[in-house]
Amino acid sequence: MTAAFVAGADASSEVPLKRRLKRAERTRRLKALALILPLLLFLLFTFLGPIAGMLWRSVDDWEVRQVLPHTVAALADWDGKDVPGEPAFAALAGDIRTARDAGTVAIASKRLNYALNGFRTIMAGTARNLKTLPEPGTAKDTLIGINPAWGERATWAAIKGASGPLTSFYLLGALDLTRNVDGAIVAAPEEQAIYRDVFGRTFTISLGVTVLCLILGFPVAYMLATLPTGQSNVLMIFVLLPFWTSLLVRTCAWIVVLQSEGIVNDSLRWIGLIDEPLRLIYNRFGVYVAMTHVLLPFMILPLYSSMRSISPAYMRAAASLGASPVTAFLRIYLPQTVPGIGAGSLLVFILAIGYYITPALVGGAADQMISYFIAFYTTETVNWGLASALGAVLLLATLLLAVVYGKLVHGQQVTGGMKN
Repeated sequence: MTAAFVAGADASSEVPLKRRLKRAERTRRLKALALILPLLLFLLFTFLGPIAGMLWRSVDDWEVRQVLPHTVAALADWDGKDVPGEPAFAALAGDIRTARDAGTVAIASKRLNYALNGFRTIMAGTARNLKTLPEPGTAKDTLIGINPAWGERATWAAIKGASGPLTSFYLLGALDLTRNVDGAIVAAPEEQAIYRDVFGRTFTISLGVTVLCLILGFPVAYMLATLPTGQSNVLMIFVLLPFWTSLLVRTCAWIVVLQSEGIVNDSLRWIGLIDEPLRLIYNRFGVYVAMTHVLLPFMILPLYSSMRSISPAYMRAAASLGASPVTAFLRIYLPQTVPGIGAGSLLVFILAIGYYITPALVGGAADQMISYFIAFYTTETVNWGLASALGAVLLLATLLLAVVYGKLVHGQQVTGGMKN
């Protein structure tokens, strides 16, 4: 009986102990969350918030719905097979009169001009010549009399396509696609289809810069990782030195160095290798040189961090087992640097695809990347929808490439570990 009493007391004492442990663990997690909460809020308002806003602007379509509300309602049941009936014309005439009095005609005409070239002129001319509201039953003849474009199906299809509140117009435009009069997705006209080529150019330049940074950065990182600490620290200062100089200053310095009367051309002519100056700037070569110089530290640092964790004993062990230096490096050392190669390559590539200043200053017209067009539509034409759509496509492509590249690097690590 005493033994049973003691066992029962032990069991009852375990319950409060478990509760205290759970309470202590919950308190620890809350404290940890409180410590990182400022960082989470910072990321939310400065990173996730702007990205969400960009994605929303790429599908938001409010202009026509706000300025021509009755017209949008009248076209809700329109099948698009022919010009709409008299009620739609009457609604449009009333909306245009109201918008002219409110001074909002330009808002809708600007959006509709994206879908159909010349719509701004159609809207402005109609608002100017529509002195009074048409008599009942005469709205169609009145509007067509002002501008024959109102009698075309494409004009009304543009209004219905921009009726909102959401649209795929900008995202399709970023992929060189559009919708025809029947609403089917088709390829954009050849004179307007430029963004696929720009995206291809952006990824090509970024990949080339990444490869150049890897080729140049790997030996430097290896030297930093294998030299004594004192010498390594001195060399690390030179690696970090570009971070202490403005990006604009570094880019302009390359213009001075690579121009026709610059240091490189003058040196080559003084040696006698060339008679006329080489064109080294305002072309693809200048973009590669300047961007590689700017992004090289972002490759060296991850490689250096990965190489510092590799013990020299591995190479000595391989040599003691009869492996040549080249074999030991390729089969023992190099596979262990894959995480650094992956991290550095991904970091350089992501930074490169978003570069704007360097290609704009040292590149030519055929060397501008997608960031140039995003900035152009944001600041020059104020076409936030298309700018956001281009940014959204770039973000999606970057995320997909990052996932695929991460899986490839992980697979190489696993394969390398099994071989070793």
